[in-house]
Parts: sequence; structure tokens; C-alpha cells
Amino acid sequence: MRLTFSLALLFVRIACADDLQTYEKVVTKDAKTSTGLFTVHRIADRFYYEIPKSELDKEFLWNTRIAKTTLGVAFGGALTSERVVRWHRNANKLLLLDVNFEVTADPRTPIAPSVAASDNETIVMSFDIATLGKDGAPVIEVTRLFVGDIPEFNVRQRIGATYLDADRTWIDRISPYPDNIEVEATQTWTRNDSPAPAAGQMHPGNATIVVHHSMVRLPETPMRPRIADDRVGFFTTTQVDYSRDEKRAAEVHYIDRWRLEKKDPDAPVSDPVKPIVYYIDSATPVKWRDWIRKGVESWQPALEAAGFRNAIVANMAPDPKDDPDFSPEDIRHSVIRWLPSTIENAFGPNIHDPRTGEILSADIEFYQNMLNLTRNWYITQVGPLDTRVRELPLPDDVVGESIRYIVAHEVGHTLGLEHNLKASSMYPADKVHDKDWVHRMGYSPSIMDYVRYNYVAQPEDGIPVEDLAPRVGPYDIWAIHWGYTPLPEFEEKATLDKWAHEEDETPWYRYVTGNAYGAEPGEQREAVGDADAVQSTALGMKNLKRVAKMLVPLTAARPDEMYTDLPELYEATLAQWTQEMNHVIAIVGGVNAQTKHTGDPGPVFTSVPKERQKRAVAFLMENAFATPTWAIDPEIVRRFEPAGTLNRIRNAQTGLLNNLLDTNRFTRLVELESWSPTEFLTAVRKGVWRELDQSTVSIDAYRRNLQRAWLDIAIARSNTGVGDERPFYLAEIKALKLSLSSALVRARGAETRAHIHASLDEIAQTLKPRTLSESSPRPAAQASAIAATGQLDCWTVPEPPR
Repeated sequence: MRLTFSLALLFVRIACADDLQTYEKVVTKDAKTSTGLFTVHRIADRFYYEIPKSELDKEFLWNTRIAKTTLGVAFGGALTSERVVRWHRNANKLLLLDVNFEVTADPRTPIAPSVAASDNETIVMSFDIATLGKDGAPVIEVTRLFVGDIPEFNVRQRIGATYLDADRTWIDRISPYPDNIEVEATQTWTRNDSPAPAAGQMHPGNATIVVHHSMVRLPETPMRPRIADDRVGFFTTTQVDYSRDEKRAAEVHYIDRWRLEKKDPDAPVSDPVKPIVYYIDSATPVKWRDWIRKGVESWQPALEAAGFRNAIVANMAPDPKDDPDFSPEDIRHSVIRWLPSTIENAFGPNIHDPRTGEILSADIEFYQNMLNLTRNWYITQVGPLDTRVRELPLPDDVVGESIRYIVAHEVGHTLGLEHNLKASSMYPADKVHDKDWVHRMGYSPSIMDYVRYNYVAQPEDGIPVEDLAPRVGPYDIWAIHWGYTPLPEFEEKATLDKWAHEEDETPWYRYVTGNAYGAEPGEQREAVGDADAVQSTALGMKNLKRVAKMLVPLTAARPDEMYTDLPELYEATLAQWTQEMNHVIAIVGGVNAQTKHTGDPGPVFTSVPKERQKRAVAFLMENAFATPTWAIDPEIVRRFEPAGTLNRIRNAQTGLLNNLLDTNRFTRLVELESWSPTEFLTAVRKGVWRELDQSTVSIDAYRRNLQRAWLDIAIARSNTGVGDERPFYLAEIKALKLSLSSALVRARGAETRAHIHASLDEIAQTLKPRTLSESSPRPAAQASAIAATGQLDCWTVPEPPR
């Protein structure tokens, strides 16, 4: 029976082959042929793949990027899709299959066939085999794969298009290389609908995009993966492994890392067989290239600690005249791309093998306008500490140092490291402005934190300007050592666990704690010295007041120009103020956390002590909610606007108050019992309305705005609050009513009296007995006020660009 079936299959194959055209009829003398992973034939505007039989049913990583774009639509270099595919022959058809590695099982286990059946590979496209080449290699026309509207590979969703116009779409080139194939296609997309597009998406009309496809053969011998540990911050590749001996569907997490192998396996430190090479985009301005190289190669000591010398280098991309086939989108090349864009951002994605986490390629996208953002950070955080900051534009060495640290941060991502906001809070607060400590250890143990410059440092500390910017630190070196040091398989698990426990003795090796959900005051963005955010923010405030005095002379150094830099830097100064105040707010209702595994002593989460929380609220009343006279100097604001400062301060303080009175924070106070929630609410009320206890009551416009914001929040919580919020806020409103009534006779000025009367009227409306139907929905006007001030999402602080 088996013989009969085999003969039948042979007859089918012979019949199929007889149905095909001759090779010469398909690949005519007009064909332009290129050889590589596949042989590519171009005949006029049609393209053919000749796929060696040895490459059939192998796995390829396919990613699609936007190489060029219409102004305002996405950006060049954006990755739009990534998947694993394989080419499979079925009679006279060649199938392009989508392969998924999210679920897996050891092929030796009984469950393996069932797992395979639960994840049948999707047929992305079917091609007629036109002819057979040498050694039976199928030849197919692939033109429609790149000019058709194929959901798995198109950019429709990314750019918000409606349809692809075939008449204005074509393949520019297909370039085969030994391990990969690169394709570029010009595609013209149309959008018909009129709603406002999302950021980076096209407006109604047309957009012509150049799309780049890279297909690379995955390693035939997969890299041995390294199991992730949540105490060390690596990006991970996740699979559900149904063959593990657990009574559940077990997830397995592998860290993402490059395959580094020693030339001399027996040497403690050796050059790698293949180093990690980053190419600097030829579009990069010449004066910044060396700073980019320094950023890349600043990781050499970390990799050397893992046993690899000269493991990471930066080279200039070859000149097109010397290597016309070099492409920054080629997946074989890791490129730092300099992009002409007004976006203030940079990011560093990597492409990795979904089977093992092996990083195969990485790109760093650096938008030119990132230089403007770093300028604002530098001036508002450490401008008073650097004598070079006396006029605009900033000197090239200041800008170059910013480029160095941004590139180093993004390279960290491409090496597999996630952000670590925790480690910096483990440095003692006094040390981050200690000249000797900072020179030796840095002011943050990790460049993977969001720490820009050392805003805690004071002029009298004498810290050299080169130590004011972040650098690869102790945590980074430790994490790379943990992730990249070669280990024998039989001892890897025990050794990695031993290394991870080193954070018990060296706390700045710690990584962010899972499930903290924003409750950990040591895991804050843009925070320096957050081991004691009150002390550090007090020092930061001294610098901000110095910055305010610098703004006019700094921006006036450009004669005959409009005041454009002044308002931008003023806004940046206020943003820095609110950012630092939010670090203090995080202490209230906060928890200290350390990731632990079963068997480790002690709890993961412990409450921040009551006295520390009380100290934070007292500080906020004097620095966040007092009228910031240093920030409303008419010598600054009247140079660029007739009015607006009142609203600007109101919005900033309202946002801070919303954060302080956040429902999640209140709930933690109730549950953790670290500080009585009624004591907390009373302290805030008395601080915000402190004029009511003075012998003469006079309330300025800035304070009236703040007090109205408090009353809006309190009324909203008394109506629709969660748990104890409703009765506790109602009690606060009643207490305020008594204070307002008592203060009315001591009020001075028509504005103050009007404010007190209006507040009493609003409280009366709130306390007025209501029927059930009246008390259920929130009044429309009140709901609008809450929405306008963002009270429905009051914990979220806007995330700054990376």
C-alpha cells in the first residue's frame, strides 16, 4: 500500500512538471539576473524568484519598514510589521506561509502534534510555479507580493490609508544577498474619509511611500536561549511551552541578546567571533559623528566585564560610490540613522529570532529635533552649573555630549536592556551631588533610567561639567555581565540566580518591581536623588530659581530676532518644576518594593513611613501649591505675552493636585494604614486654604485658582468617589464650610470676599438634600469641569519622549 501511494505521488509530480513552461520561455534573454539567497530575475516591470530547493521550508524573518515617506506621514525607518515565514511547495503551487512561535512544545513529547494542530500556518499568498530552474528550483513571479494590498506586509494601518492605487505603485528594486533579500517598492495610498487623522497618519488625499522589505534566513542552529529573570531588566521573547512538566500552560521568557561567542573559549576575556557593528548613517552631520561613536563604544567596558573585548564598535556607513548596494534598511546592518524630522525623539528597536531571543539586527533612529529637546533639558536642569551656557545656540561640545548619552541609552536598548527607573533611587541622596562619588559612580547607576542631567548638583559642589550627564553605570555593567557571560548549560540556572541575588547587598543593582502599578516612589521618570525626593527637589528648586534669572539674558543674546526661545525655555522650566514636584507626590501613599522570588525573606512591598509622607505634603504646600513668584516674573513673561501666566500656573497646580488626590493613592492610604487618610485630607485642605486661618484673609488670584480646583475635586469625590472617598471628602467639605464662614468677617478685598461667597454657595449646593434621581448622575457642568482638569485620569503624568 505504501509503494502504491509513493508511485502515485511520483506520477503527480511528473505530471505537474510536464504542465510547467520551459525555463527559457519564462527567464528570457531580456531578464536581468542577480544571485544571492534566491536568484532574482527582472523582466521589464515583472520580478521572479528562483528559490533553491535547499531553501524551501526553512524559516525566514521578514520585516517591513517605511524607507521614505510623504512629509507628516509616519517617518522614515518606522517598522510596520515583523513575522517569520517559510516557502513551501505544494504540487504546482508555491505557498508563502506565516509561522508562529508563540506556542511550542518539545517535538519528542506526546502533546507536540496537538500543539502543532492548534497553530496551523496561515497561507499569506499562493504562487503558480512558472518553471523549474537548475536542480529543480521553482521559479515564481512575485510582483504582486510587493505591489498588491497584502495585509501581512502593507503599511495601510500605520499610515491610516483607505486603499492602494496600483497605477501609481511599482517595485523599485529587489537586491539579493547571501543571507537576505532586500526589496523596495514605491506605493501610493489614498485616504477618502475626512475625520482628523491620528498623529503620523495621512490626511485625506494621497501619500506616496517607499516601503522596504527585508527577508533574512534565520540561523540554522538556533542560539541557546537564556531564561529571563524579573530581577534583571531585559526585553524578552515569550512562548507558551505545553511540554513543560507543570499543571498549567507555562510561559517561558527568554532574554533578547546578541549571539556573542569567544574566539578563544578558554580565555577569561577574548575578542568575539563576530562583533556587534553599528554603522553611522552618512546623512549624519560630520561634527556629530565622533560623539555617536563614543556613545556606541561606551558599552565596551560592560561587554568586557562579560568576557568580550572589542565586542561593540561603530563605523561610518560606506560611501554609496564605494558600495552602491549598501542599504541602511538591509537587515544585515545595524545602522544609527539621522532623520530630518521635527519630532523630538530617538529610539532603538531590535530585530530578534522569535525562537530564542537572539538579536539579529538593530537600528537607532535619531531625529534631528532631539537636539532642541536636549537643549531645553540642559539649560533648565544644569544651566547654572555650566559657564558655557551663556548664550544660544549652545556650544557644540555641550550638544555633542547630549548626543553621546542619548545614543548610549538607545544602544542599551538594542543590546536588550529595558528601562530601569529603580536603580537610581538606591543611591544615597547625599551622594548624587558628592563630587568624588559622582565622578566614580555617576549620579545614576544606570543610563537606562530616564535621567537627563544632574539637576540636584549645586554650584558649590564643584562637579565638573563632564560629570553632569549620564553614562553607562554600575547597574548596566552588572546587567550585561548577567545576560552575556557564557556559562555551561548545566550550571547556568544556579549561577544566574546567585548573580541576581547580588542586588541584596548592592541595592543599586535592583530593577523595577512588577505589579507596583506606580505606587513605588523610587520608580519615577526623570528623577535624580529620589532616595529622598524632598531633599533632592529642594536642591532642584534652587537651580530652577537660578534658571529663571538666566532666561532673559540667555535668549536676548540673539539680536534682531523675535522672542521664540524665551517662551519655549520658560515652558520647559515650568515643566521641570512640575516634574520634580510629582516625584515628591509619589511618596504619599507609596510603597518601597524589591522583587523577590519564593523562598526569599520578607515581603515585596512595604509602606513608606508616615513621617516621610507628612514631610512630603508639608514640602508640597510650600513649593508646589504656594504661588511660585519666581516663575511669574513680569520681566520674563511680559516679553512674549500680554496674559496667560495665570492660566498656565493654574493648569500646572491643578495637575499636581489631581495627582496628589488620586483615587488609587487614597485607596492605598486606607488599605496600608501607613497614614490616616483623614489626617492626609485634612493636611491638604488646610494647606491649600491656609489663608482662612490668618488674622487678615487675603487670597490672590493664583491661590483662588488652586482653591477652586480643590473644591471641584472634593465635590466630585463626595458624589462619585470610591469606598471611603465619598464620606471622607464630604467631611472635608463641611469642615471647609465652617472655616469659610468664620473667615468671611476677616476677609480683605472684594476679590477675596467674592471668592469666599462663591465657594460657600457651591458647598451649599453640594450639601443640599437631594432626591435619589438627583444624586445619581453627576451634574453636567461638574462633569465638564472634571473632564477639563483631567480629574478622571489624575494619576497619569504625561510621558516625556525617549
